[in-house]
Amino acid sequence: MNGRVIAERYELSTLLGQGGMGQVWMGYDRRLDRRIAVKLLRPDRMAGAPEAEEMRRRFLRECRVTARVDHPGLVTVHDAGSDGEDLYLVMQHIDGADLGDHLAEHEPYPWQWAASVAAQLCAVLSAVHAAPIVHRDLKPRNVMLRQDGTVCVLDLGIAAAVDTDTTRLTHTGSPIGSPAYMAPEQAMGGAVGPYTDLYALGVLLHELLSGQVPFQASTSLGVLHRHLYDAPVPVRQLRAEVPEPLEALVLRLLAKDPRHRPSEAQEVYQALVPLLPSPGSPAPAGPPGPLDPTRPFLRPHAPWPDRAGALPAPPAVMPAPAAAIPDPRSAPGGAPAPQRTGRTAIADAVEEVKRLLDAGRLTQAVDVLGSVLPLAVAHHGEHSPVVRSLRKQYAATLLDDGQYRRALPELRRLAAETSGGSGPAAHREALQFRYEAAQCLEQLGEASAAIAEYRAVLPYFEQDATAGPALPLEIRSRIGALLHAVGAHREAHETQSRLLGDVERMYGPYHPMAGELRRVLDRQRQVRLG
Repeated sequence: MNGRVIAERYELSTLLGQGGMGQVWMGYDRRLDRRIAVKLLRPDRMAGAPEAEEMRRRFLRECRVTARVDHPGLVTVHDAGSDGEDLYLVMQHIDGADLGDHLAEHEPYPWQWAASVAAQLCAVLSAVHAAPIVHRDLKPRNVMLRQDGTVCVLDLGIAAAVDTDTTRLTHTGSPIGSPAYMAPEQAMGGAVGPYTDLYALGVLLHELLSGQVPFQASTSLGVLHRHLYDAPVPVRQLRAEVPEPLEALVLRLLAKDPRHRPSEAQEVYQALVPLLPSPGSPAPAGPPGPLDPTRPFLRPHAPWPDRAGALPAPPAVMPAPAAAIPDPRSAPGGAPAPQRTGRTAIADAVEEVKRLLDAGRLTQAVDVLGSVLPLAVAHHGEHSPVVRSLRKQYAATLLDDGQYRRALPELRRLAAETSGGSGPAAHREALQFRYEAAQCLEQLGEASAAIAEYRAVLPYFEQDATAGPALPLEIRSRIGALLHAVGAHREAHETQSRLLGDVERMYGPYHPMAGELRRVLDRQRQVRLG
């Protein structure tokens, strides 16, 4: 599981994608223990050797410039530099799906979704163009859709760094950039500007509405030729339910002459406003949920998730089969590391988790455990001791890492499974899982549910001679505090007063819990008198 480390800090974990220019990895910032995305670029694969050093300098300059653009619709750039032959860009890890995958999963794309994505992109482009910067490579794979329905644009500045001549071909014969989204002036190597990004927005919007880009051919040069000379097919000929104003906007964005396109992203946004859903109106495909781009317009600035729904747990990062992912520890020349069997991979993961926990890197340990659990189930069975041990460690690590929403269902599952066992040890373990689930509910603000769960387990801990008095007293303290949270102030005061008496009898008046309870009760008295 241990992968290549960039700059003695960023550990590569799972390959997310790769192309002719480089790779994108999910990784971890060892210093801050957080997920990151790392893009690796190889200048020698994009240009001749004499140009590689100049490309490095240009890349770092562009990264500094673009990192100054502050907008919630842009991925945050954490770091950039070079490591060996690679240029690297360390970015915020986005929890969501790229627009290309989202479109593939939701064909036909509701036209309201398409308009909502385009409107959000206009806001991003307006900020970018004010910098002034031109993205140059706007396409679905460079747009992420977050869980709350907001869009995030990737790779700002990368195209500018590697692309001073967009018609130049790489060693493989492929043009730098994305021919399917290139404006005519960009394809011809002419001056680019905000109007170039608006053309790419038109291509993207056409693709969202029709399921295909407007210009296709068997070769990259053929695609560029069609951008220059062919007229796009109006989207209503491909999909009749698209509103006429939206079709007209797409055609304006795809004008060959930049002077015939909208003048700026703000103008495009204004044209989209009448087509956007209004706050409080029904969602086009049912109640707004995860990855719904209309949600920011239907419920602007609303908390996510909605109180009526639950936040979906982030999917475990399941690595692709060993043969599909090059090991970062591969030998020079790209020779792959030996493939591991399932059982060996599980054993390696367990050792890796121990190392990460010893280093205090809980977030990464959570992801390793989440990834190896399905593999362990496949090899050992759902109810095997190995899987059970991994699930317990997974839940405990989620709890320690403060990921209460993800820990809660794991703890409930463990409690249900354990309660079916025989003997006092199984019963005690199930109660412990329920107690920890109550802690999660408390941290998630579910005060009433937390009180109910604490009260349910309290009698058992009070009767359990092996538990000792400390845990029952702590549970009673949590119940008292939560009763205030639900407005039951009199009951809370009575609970805490009785608790104070019991603590003083058991531990004496100078015990820390007794002192804290006296301070709490005194504050309550002052509030009542005040």
